[in-house]
Amino acid sequence: MSVRVVIGAQWGDEGKGKIVDLLSDKANYVVRYQGGANAGHTLKFDDKKVVLHLIPSGIFNGDAHCVIGNGVVIDPVALVEEIKGVQEMGFELKDRFFISQTAHVILPYHKLLDQLKEKRRGGDAIGTTGRGIGPAYVSKVSRVGIRMVDLLDKDVLRSKIEQNLKDINFALENLYKEPVLDADELMSELSESIELLEPYICNTTELLHKAIRNEESVLLEGAQGTLLDVDHGTYPYVTSSSPTSGGACTGSGIPPTALDKVMGITKAYCTRVGNGPFPTELLGETGELLREKGAEFGATTGRPRRCGWLDLVALKYVCQINGINELTLTKMDVMDGFEEIKVCTAYKLDGEETDVFPLCLDEIRDVEPVYTSLPGWKNSIEGITSWDELPSTAQSYIRFVEEYLGVKFTIISTGPKRSETIIV
Repeated sequence: MSVRVVIGAQWGDEGKGKIVDLLSDKANYVVRYQGGANAGHTLKFDDKKVVLHLIPSGIFNGDAHCVIGNGVVIDPVALVEEIKGVQEMGFELKDRFFISQTAHVILPYHKLLDQLKEKRRGGDAIGTTGRGIGPAYVSKVSRVGIRMVDLLDKDVLRSKIEQNLKDINFALENLYKEPVLDADELMSELSESIELLEPYICNTTELLHKAIRNEESVLLEGAQGTLLDVDHGTYPYVTSSSPTSGGACTGSGIPPTALDKVMGITKAYCTRVGNGPFPTELLGETGELLREKGAEFGATTGRPRRCGWLDLVALKYVCQINGINELTLTKMDVMDGFEEIKVCTAYKLDGEETDVFPLCLDEIRDVEPVYTSLPGWKNSIEGITSWDELPSTAQSYIRFVEEYLGVKFTIISTGPKRSETIIV
């Protein structure tokens, strides 16, 4: 039995989907524990690319039971579309897919408020996907949220929607100068989704505790990355949930004492979507080259990702926050052809050098990265599946990162396909 958490160790988009798909082959349960349909996990099978937003990536591998935990906020319409897509590919969800009855629901008014707030912020916009994630978490924390279990009782659901619309319509009419929403229309929009989702809604916390008692293997899958964590990330340019190992426990109902492996996923370089500080960002030709070679465009929005050198100061902080005891390196093949590869090993702040990641937004914005240059490699490593086949300079790059962090890599990805992987 093992309970492993897979953590995004940067600003998200680290390639967690492929790794969860790979690891799920030996997992009895794969659990998504936070976030919403703002995250996209891209999987590649042969020449077919699949993007999942809510269903755990393990749905395509083995006989794993896939769970959406209580920490996720769910857009019912989007989830139904995703379920239909998976079924059309020939994968069965009956008795394999479960939705927490205490997960909160994203309603049309959450998406509308998300978009209106971003527009109102103007130049200070956070850079959200407009999928209603933040406002849904606001409803949850404000204790006016609607949970999946509420969808099963139409009278309860209508009552809660009508109560919430009193405040929402007041804001729409008076603050945003937008048309008000109608409870009947919202109920009608949800009706088909509710009917299709009802068989999957259950007490997933008890389901997972039973699995642990039976010594079954559980794999916990996060969305986004630690540097977007609402508590530990580059606030306020963060997501609205906790993609950390701590968030894995609160978002699934599994206690911290049950965790025995915490895997951090990092690219061989850095990317970020949306606004916010990014110390190693490259604005010139090198950044464009990384974006082009790495196909760095959002799986959910298609937005181009900002690119930069690997930031070991930030990565060390992430390892500490999560208690990471194993690492995976993705997109190693993107570094092919660089004569010189830089990694950030310290920051300069107010004239002094530090290896401590600052928590104040203004300080993170003001840091100057201090780089160590490492030799690159000319030969392509795409598709390599053995450590010994890696060029010596690629091996040295990996060992340098391991020594700095004090954590070993157990998986190295050399391409998007499941097969293009080195197990160290």
